[in-house]
Amino acid sequence: MTNPESPIIQIERRKAIALFASVVILAVALFGGLVKIGWGISSRTDNGIVVTGSARTEAVADNAVWTLSVSLSRPKVSDAVAKVGNDVEAVTKYLTDGGISAEALTLGPVSTYAQEEWVNGNSTGRILNYRASRDITVRTKDVQLVSKLSQGIGTILQSGVSVNNYGPQYYISTLAELRPQLLEEAMKDAKVRAVAITKAVGSHVGVVTGVKSGVFQVTTPDSTMTSDGGAYDTTTIKKTVTSTVSVTFTVNND
Repeated sequence: MTNPESPIIQIERRKAIALFASVVILAVALFGGLVKIGWGISSRTDNGIVVTGSARTEAVADNAVWTLSVSLSRPKVSDAVAKVGNDVEAVTKYLTDGGISAEALTLGPVSTYAQEEWVNGNSTGRILNYRASRDITVRTKDVQLVSKLSQGIGTILQSGVSVNNYGPQYYISTLAELRPQLLEEAMKDAKVRAVAITKAVGSHVGVVTGVKSGVFQVTTPDSTMTSDGGAYDTTTIKKTVTSTVSVTFTVNND
């Protein structure tokens, strides 16, 4: 006849069984989660995961496009066109005196239209003024000069020149060279992430079965802005370029 177990032994045995069951449930849940990730994103593997890797670098714009618009109204169309011509000359002089070459300037056509009187949503047929406008576009690689002149444009506004400054746009001409470098770094990052994920559940990363390049983001430094269609911020000279890539790995469970 065997001796019955003491209550203390019975309690300790129950704790051990409960602990073992918890470990098993946790492992199954984690592994199941990995499999679901693989199934949910890639249908070409029954036992895989899809990991997104990213890479970023700092870049400096080397091209500037700056459009200024002279626009004003006068009772007579001839007066409006004449005043626009005078103001365009003043803006052009400001730019060339500041160091912009004449070859970097493009003048758009003069446009005019009549501003009619409207009452209760209906035109009375009476002409109040004629509005004339003309654009001046600067294209140059001297981004610092454009930035300086843009900040000082207020000097000609104070002289009575009517000009709208929409701000320069700054672009990077080396994106084609940056893309393959960033994609390579993003692939390495995806591998590191995949190893960390599979290691957490006692598995190992296998081979790559699929790669999908994501969009490129060109943003202001330290920006957290993201867009599914990509982003290209043109407001700053200094920029951050980010690349993402989604990589499908097989998972070895032995």
